[in-house]
Amino acid sequence: MADQRLTWLTRRPTLWSAVVPLVALAAGLLFALSAATARGTDLRSSGGDLPGLIRDHTRQNTVLADRVAQLRAEVDRLSAEQAPGDLRVTQLTRQADTLMLAAGTQAVSGPTVRVSLTDAKNVPSRLPDGISVDDYVVHQQDVQAVVNALWEGGAEAMMLMDQRIISTSAVRCVGNTLILQGRVYSPPYVISAIGNQNNLKDALERSPTVSIYRQWVGAVGVGYDVTTRSKQTFPAYAGSINLERARATR
Repeated sequence: MADQRLTWLTRRPTLWSAVVPLVALAAGLLFALSAATARGTDLRSSGGDLPGLIRDHTRQNTVLADRVAQLRAEVDRLSAEQAPGDLRVTQLTRQADTLMLAAGTQAVSGPTVRVSLTDAKNVPSRLPDGISVDDYVVHQQDVQAVVNALWEGGAEAMMLMDQRIISTSAVRCVGNTLILQGRVYSPPYVISAIGNQNNLKDALERSPTVSIYRQWVGAVGVGYDVTTRSKQTFPAYAGSINLERARATR
């Protein structure tokens, strides 16, 4: 046993015997750094809770939208207080007031036309020739077709689901969900417009893209329902009115 201890003590160090302590030291430093950075939380995203992530971002967008509305109200109040003593502020305030309806930054009340689009309730196990599963769900172009037709019909104001939209609002669908101004919605998709009800309904009837969608109503059973209300109030548009990107078409 003494000879074995002597052999171990007098053995020359190999490359591994020199590297292993350095590796252990580096690993210890990494563990310490990770613990300090994480502060008790998981540094890695599991990626498996996508619906939860979407819900969290939807709640954050709702809070931010409410904050934007509060700030706009504060700006309006301060402008009104400053206006009596400042001719330039008074002129700008009056000019802004005349543009509020077109910009969508004020609440509006009036008679409405309400359009509801929904996925087909039943999808057969054996699909007809030339028909795919995608044909049984509402798509972005279907929602956009209704929105465009209502604008063309002279809509003074419009709501998509529970949000006021304006002419530059982007309608985007991912799968069978609608993403609008940071919030996610599932069908049925409801579009409501304030204006002359006869003109709005006529515009829906004249629209070639809406007409194509109505053909699929009979073919596969997607939902399309048009109703009217004598009066409804739409809140002011809560998003940005600044145009960030645009492309002219010829």
